[in-house]
Amino acid sequence: MKKGLIALSPLGVFIALYLVTSIVAADFYKVPITVAFMAASVYAVIISGGRPLHQRISTFSSGASTEQMMLMIWIFVLAGAFASSAKVMGSIDATVNLTLWLLPPQMLLAGLFLAACFVSLSIGTSVGTIVALTPIAAGVAEQTGASVAMLTAIVVGGSFFGDNLSFISDTTIAATQTQGCRLSDKFRVNLFMVAPAALIVFLAYVFMGTDVQAPTDIKAIEPLKVVPYIAVLVTAIFGMNVMAVLTIGIVLTGIIGLIGGSYDLYGWFGAMGSGIVGMGELIIITMMAGGLLALIRQQGGVDFIIRLMTRHVSSKRGAELSIAALVSIVNVCTANNTVAILTVGSIAKQIGDRFGLDNRKCASILDTFSCFSQGLLPYGAQILMAAGLAALNPITIIPYLYYPLVLGVIALLAILLRYPRRYS
Repeated sequence: MKKGLIALSPLGVFIALYLVTSIVAADFYKVPITVAFMAASVYAVIISGGRPLHQRISTFSSGASTEQMMLMIWIFVLAGAFASSAKVMGSIDATVNLTLWLLPPQMLLAGLFLAACFVSLSIGTSVGTIVALTPIAAGVAEQTGASVAMLTAIVVGGSFFGDNLSFISDTTIAATQTQGCRLSDKFRVNLFMVAPAALIVFLAYVFMGTDVQAPTDIKAIEPLKVVPYIAVLVTAIFGMNVMAVLTIGIVLTGIIGLIGGSYDLYGWFGAMGSGIVGMGELIIITMMAGGLLALIRQQGGVDFIIRLMTRHVSSKRGAELSIAALVSIVNVCTANNTVAILTVGSIAKQIGDRFGLDNRKCASILDTFSCFSQGLLPYGAQILMAAGLAALNPITIIPYLYYPLVLGVIALLAILLRYPRRYS
């Protein structure tokens, strides 16, 4: 018990230094999140005793530079270059003007949520959806006077709809493979949880949208400048790799910007460079979080949580609750919902077999609760990406993340009320 708590203590240091001090100071910008991660990382290296210092540092470095981490960082670099060059070229303003022209004011919030749901369901990635829609959401917020944090949160929430439900989502694939069921079967069961959550949040946004003030001076529509975002959305929907999608977007902003005189060649390079530099903090946070969590995992922190949560399981309802708690807690520790599913998937399968659970329901619980917990993590890749693109502190987005919260509540009720009955 003591060893497990010590292994998890770096997370406590991070939370205390960043969250608690920020609350005490009533200012979430008072303590930079990079400093909090640095302090927690140094502490994690110090307490990882029993091995030479160079080995502990090597573990941290390996966690910070895994293939998955480096892929995410390259996506951040390309996303920064695309977002900045598109903004300087005028793509964001043009897309916002087109959006305001097409949608009535009361449907802006609900329409943005539907767009995020549709795109994420089509491309199967929350990060890709956030990259494509967050700049548009921020632009709409500035034009309408709505909260930038709220509109950014709408995109983040909708992005988890597809992350949870899409046939090509890595979380869906991981959940079905570990539980031994078909994608289509898991989709049907998952829909019973996801559809009510999405409907509730959609109706809430329709109601909230009645207070959105229509802008009085919608500027002229410039269709050519909207092309980069349309290209990004269409290529992503057709399943193209997100890095290829962003590269196409960058090239299009250059071609259109140069032809239209928005900037010259050096201006385009400068815009891309500014965007890449603007992602610096996000990249540092991502690497330090990966290293910190690698040390926690190496010290047995994740295994400790798993053992603790499976000691007193004695019923089907309890078994499902333990699976939900396990994947949620491990996700908090790993900040990656796919990794969390893969980490506890075999244990969930053993629990399910022992208590006669439906493997389709188990897969749905794994996927849904991993998305629920990931969708509320201020240090998760999705919220960090959205915050970086919208120039916000990640914490400011959290209070507006209605969809992940409602999804978690409905998924919990599905366990407690044995819903859907056919799969329980």
